[in-house]
Amino acid sequence: MLAYIKGILETKTRGYVVIDVGGLGYKVFMSDLAMENVGKIGDIVKVHTYYRVMEDDISIFGFNTAEELRLFELLISVGGIGAKTAINMLGAIEPEDFAIAIITEDINTLKKLPGIGAKTAGRIVLELKDKLKKERQVEELTNATKQIINIKKDEKFDEAYTALQVLGYNNKEIEKVIQKLDASLSLEELIREGIKELSKR
Repeated sequence: MLAYIKGILETKTRGYVVIDVGGLGYKVFMSDLAMENVGKIGDIVKVHTYYRVMEDDISIFGFNTAEELRLFELLISVGGIGAKTAINMLGAIEPEDFAIAIITEDINTLKKLPGIGAKTAGRIVLELKDKLKKERQVEELTNATKQIINIKKDEKFDEAYTALQVLGYNNKEIEKVIQKLDASLSLEELIREGIKELSKR
């Protein structure tokens, strides 16, 4: 319902901000990390939003980037992960580091996040990788992407591609960037270089 909110940052307090839009104050829940980067009181800010309607509650969750919103939506799709847990997790890890942890199945990094134990970390990896695989199958790789992966002959490129999908970039953008990446880079370097290039577009 609400794709984003743009207005004057009225209040910053623990757990949420208030954004004034034409005299209406929207209470938007954000992670501590997101609030640090959203701006100063009095600034005009724009936050991407997730509008949650439940039987006894209506809440708006805010994010500084589309990547953060995409990760939030992925996290709450995992069994046992609620909105508050997802927000706390995003407050403790950068989106690209989360994507790398999922793709590399780095359980140790994930279980250090607030409210996440080894069992839940394992479920996050399993469910999200499965979900992304299904999305990929439905959308199907274009001939260009198939060519890229065959030319590179390296599973790293396929994994880097999936990690960039985790962050919400579309296939055509990813394809253009992945062609330019150096095959000698590690998986983590491929992902970070891919993000750097995509953020310029």
